Amino acid sequence: MGTDLQSSLRFAPPRIEIERRRDGAMILRSPLKLGGHARAVGEWLERWARETPERTFLAERRDGAWRKLSYREALGLARRTAQGLLDRRLDASRPLVILSDNSIDHAVLALGAMHVGVPVAPVSPAYSLMSKNFSKLKAIFELLRPGLVWTSDPEKFAPALAAVAANSTPIAELLAAEATPRVDAAFERTGPDTVAKILFTSGSTGVPKGVINTQRMLTVNQEQYALVWPFLGDRPQVLVDWLPWNHTFGGNNNFGMMLRNGGTLYIDAGKPAPGLVETSARNLKEIAPTIYFNVPRGFELLLPFLEKDAELRANFFRKLDLMVYAGAALPQNLWERMQQLAVVEHGARLPLISAWGSTETAPMATGVHYAVDRAGIIGLPVPGCELKLVPVAGKLEARVKGPNITPGYHGRDDLTRAAFDEEGYYRIGDALKFADEKKPELGLAFDGRIAEDFKLSTGTWVHVGATRVGLIAAGDPIVQDAVITGHEKSEVGALVFLNVAAVNARGLDDAGVRGCLQSRSRAALARRIRCARSSWPSRPRSTRTRSPTRAISISARCSSGARPWSKYCMPIVRPPTSSSPPDRGVHP
Repeated sequence: MGTDLQSSLRFAPPRIEIERRRDGAMILRSPLKLGGHARAVGEWLERWARETPERTFLAERRDGAWRKLSYREALGLARRTAQGLLDRRLDASRPLVILSDNSIDHAVLALGAMHVGVPVAPVSPAYSLMSKNFSKLKAIFELLRPGLVWTSDPEKFAPALAAVAANSTPIAELLAAEATPRVDAAFERTGPDTVAKILFTSGSTGVPKGVINTQRMLTVNQEQYALVWPFLGDRPQVLVDWLPWNHTFGGNNNFGMMLRNGGTLYIDAGKPAPGLVETSARNLKEIAPTIYFNVPRGFELLLPFLEKDAELRANFFRKLDLMVYAGAALPQNLWERMQQLAVVEHGARLPLISAWGSTETAPMATGVHYAVDRAGIIGLPVPGCELKLVPVAGKLEARVKGPNITPGYHGRDDLTRAAFDEEGYYRIGDALKFADEKKPELGLAFDGRIAEDFKLSTGTWVHVGATRVGLIAAGDPIVQDAVITGHEKSEVGALVFLNVAAVNARGLDDAGVRGCLQSRSRAALARRIRCARSSWPSRPRSTRTRSPTRAISISARCSSGARPWSKYCMPIVRPPTSSSPPDRGVHP
């Protein structure tokens, strides 16, 4: 971009140890040694309540103003909540279920439960508010058999509560009694192996799985962060964050980072969706973060606000040290646009980096702790976490082992057994590759999901994740998203979701869209493009998750000879060289 990265942040040096096996597998480790860690997350809360009692820990908007909770107040409320849970005979076998978005009350209840060894299960509100038959919610309640349920809005959640025959206990009742020595005794019994949370996977293809998160997983993972990002301790961090606490990214990574390091978390009621991202922009215009986390979709929707509003942009970057994306691949064009804004405000680029993991890894297994010049790098294994790369179908399947890895799935020993290989490595299902095979210290890059890749009838592997990202980048800004198709067919196809605003701003009709896609392809746009003739929608069918879009389908037929793609090439793929066999795969 012409302006170098400038950052005074203290990062651990990028180093890696590699053990190469005869079968082609590799074991990757950090040379940094993992030291001690907190016995339980409650030790963090007690520390900051003792050392910085009046520092704001949590803040949320209420009636337009920020309601703030100090570390001293948070500990006091958590202990009283813990007393209320013990009085109702909750224990390791009778967890607390939370049906609610992020809030101070949500945090107090979760901290109180974990303080005395009661597992907390924050369940996605979508299972209660967007479901017709509540099948996933019923499956979760049948699996957990909770000892207590809480929701911030019993009226809104009434149909869901009725479906599972549950009642919500008011938080005022749980806070009624002062903490007794029973709370102290229960906290002393809470140790690294105590179950802290049961987090449910998305369940997009079946019944959600309850991932056991122990106290060790949570505390170790934050120590791993502290080793590779020592700057976290250089000043109190400030985070403005919307990411939901029923997910490991928001609930473990971000919430845990603020708690471990004595930071301040402003709860953002916005979301990366039209009509809700405006709330995030308003909050960021008022509160200057020192660190910022988001998913790629969040960056995509926030960018226009940052580009158009100079006051928002100035406040957003005023104290900012670091930006982090995770949860999905960030298209390169979004990375570059964010860096252009950083240059405007800072005169230099800022670290815009990523990490990699899952609900089962607490979540970070690899992280970037050095300068990178592009999106897509997920870093190096963090201290104490081993990464095994196993050759599978022309890729390297990633498996992980370490103290931050789950012991298994709640109530599902069958799933637990299937999740680990013969050496005890967790099969995460992702493929990784070296960003530069000659310089492994530059880190790894995400190479798609093993399960989502497919073969064409020619025998050519299609690497879906990389292909999708390449198509979105090539079609920016008119291509918003894409679904790659072609399993066991002779061609690769893509269902492309267009950004209607971008298309309309350029005055493009159907023919113009086709022409734009053709002009951006690396070669001629294959043999055919099929574009639906329906009229442009005047408004999106749903404003919950997407801005206005329109879908078209495109496809490219490959030749049947030894060199598929040599004659007809999709704009979203790179043809193999003449020496590459079909099984090497197709990807940007």
